[in-house]
Amino acid sequence: MPARRTATTSYRCTECGWTTLKWVGRCGECQQWGTVVDAGEQTGITRTVTPVAPAASRSARPITQIDTADAPRRTSGVGEFDRVLGGGIVPGAAILLSGEPGVGKSTLLLEVAAQSARAGRRVLYASGEESTAQVRLRAERTGALHDELYLAAETDLATILGHIDEVQPELLIVDSVQTVSSALSDGVAGHPSQVREVASTLIRVAKERDLPVVIVGHVTKDGSIAGPRILEHLVDVVCHFEGDRQTSLRFVRALKNRFGPTDEVGCFDMTGSGIAEVPDPSALFLGHGDPEPGTCVTIALEGRRAIPVEVQALTIETKAPNPRRVVNGVDAARVAMVLAILERRARVKVSEMDVYVSTVGGVRLVEPAADLAIAIAVANAVNHRTISHRTAAVGELTLTGEIRPVTQAAQRLSEATRLGYDTVLDARSKKLRNALDDLQVHGAGRRRGDDIPEF
Repeated sequence: MPARRTATTSYRCTECGWTTLKWVGRCGECQQWGTVVDAGEQTGITRTVTPVAPAASRSARPITQIDTADAPRRTSGVGEFDRVLGGGIVPGAAILLSGEPGVGKSTLLLEVAAQSARAGRRVLYASGEESTAQVRLRAERTGALHDELYLAAETDLATILGHIDEVQPELLIVDSVQTVSSALSDGVAGHPSQVREVASTLIRVAKERDLPVVIVGHVTKDGSIAGPRILEHLVDVVCHFEGDRQTSLRFVRALKNRFGPTDEVGCFDMTGSGIAEVPDPSALFLGHGDPEPGTCVTIALEGRRAIPVEVQALTIETKAPNPRRVVNGVDAARVAMVLAILERRARVKVSEMDVYVSTVGGVRLVEPAADLAIAIAVANAVNHRTISHRTAAVGELTLTGEIRPVTQAAQRLSEATRLGYDTVLDARSKKLRNALDDLQVHGAGRRRGDDIPEF
């Protein structure tokens, strides 16, 4: 007797794609409220799938017989962008670029499109947010004009596919996926179902034609990528473009990369004439002029790149019951812990002082390797001492005052040597008090006005 067929309505989360047999108010996977909706499809034994024999060219083969020569990387023309991608753009790759509004995503991709066009590769730039005249004006300002760069202002997916058939590009840029809609899916542009349908179609076209596709994605107010979570699972590379509105410095980070590492960072500088690469950002985060009390340089890591960053501290005596602790570019909780270690383990009195700690150039230090530099900067600010501009400090502090080694220590030391730092205080000093004493024993520290020569 055949099994009884049942038809049960299922529900799907619009954020992550999680499914359930009954409706719930909160997704059991991503824990988002109000995202579970009727999937509109039946589950159970309602239909069967007939097996289809694959074509000879698509038959399964041992992995050792797969030829990788069909997927050579090619440069985008922007070296810092290639660094993040792992060496260049892979044919057929789907790349998602997200970032805050106004950070410069369109400017960066227009530069990538122009450089690719200059290299002889035809590029189709489909803009759903600007007209072709607006994109042309920005291209004139940034010098991104080229006959191999084609523009189309479209928000309909079918029309964009028609442009692809007509232009036959070697690189496709869609700006942005939230503005494109498909007639095969319900809802307005930007709805999770529309984003899923548009992204799936573009990725399928990319794989079938070996056409690399760069998709721009919006972000929510908390900084995460807008739309269903499945969007990040579908694409091959997820890049995030970030930067401070108050500075011109921009970073591109790879959050996911199927073709390369995810610890590379590209550095750019936004100027009035467009976006410029910064292959060596070492001088951007250092102060200029003679050393002042309350400064210390640390060697930070941005991806695989070692960068010297100057930490500055200012202390002012106060009679207030709760002294102020103001930070910029560093973690406030980390600074509070460093101040407690200074007070208890190094006998540096900061409990009756307002303490201000900041970095130079707008860079943010989030790794514990900057603990020792913060401690030295604060201690020198309290004691009115300066250190040589050729001295750096790298180390993590524990609550016992011990200096612990940090990751990639050899790379940091190599970069410090290349930049001319003769003295690098690190875990070899063992204790924070030893590190502070080393600055004076070796002649690196002096009070303002003293005649002690610098190291």
